[in-house]
Amino acid sequence: MVITAFKPNSDLYNLGNNPFWFNQRPTLDHVIYLFDQTLFARWLLNSLIIGLCVVIITVITAVPAGYAMARMTSRKGEALGIAIFLTYLVPPTLLFLPLSRIIAELGLQNSMWSLVLVYPTFTIPFCSWLLMGFFKALPIEIEEAAIVDGCSLFGAFIKMAVPLSVPAILTVVIFTFTLTLQEFVYALTFISSSDQKPITLGVSTDLIRGDVFFWGEIMAGALIAAAPVAIAYNLFLDRFISGITGGAVK
Repeated sequence: MVITAFKPNSDLYNLGNNPFWFNQRPTLDHVIYLFDQTLFARWLLNSLIIGLCVVIITVITAVPAGYAMARMTSRKGEALGIAIFLTYLVPPTLLFLPLSRIIAELGLQNSMWSLVLVYPTFTIPFCSWLLMGFFKALPIEIEEAAIVDGCSLFGAFIKMAVPLSVPAILTVVIFTFTLTLQEFVYALTFISSSDQKPITLGVSTDLIRGDVFFWGEIMAGALIAAAPVAIAYNLFLDRFISGITGGAVK
């Protein structure tokens, strides 16, 4: 991907050249084409706005939901958690018709805000289930001690449970943002205007025209979009692993 993104077209489409290295001097023509001849900057901004909104909605909803299910007595919490997780397994193709009706009723057709409404339907169930497992691993005695010291139940949740769950919350943030950044099917279904597309849809539809593939520009766009996510994974890898495994085994 990196080599193709910086290869000149005369080198890229010459079948006699080595495809795994630069046979001519690297160039920034593909990157310049993206920003000058397409709406790539707009697609990046759309993806960032969609990702941040979905992350905020998911965290605000999934954290208290996971905590409530973890602290439920009897087996109701576990059964409810499994039921919510099963909704994550519903194929997206089955949800197109009801979601299309909802989006049409709200007047969000052909708008990126339709994705802000749709994406939490599959990020919230999984993240709630993930956080439920992590909250179960927290000793309830910590919150009981806070309540004895004068905190309310909500205060114990905010001051004790949430700070101790930072690895799991960070996992939710990374998972949700990555999922929204790479999702394609819903974006293709609900958006057709170029200025409303996220980056995955814009690169794949505006840089593939019939049977002509702009490989250099496609690889440059994929590289620019993937770099921030790869850096985030490397910076928070330890916390991400502890969060995902803590929620998976409980």
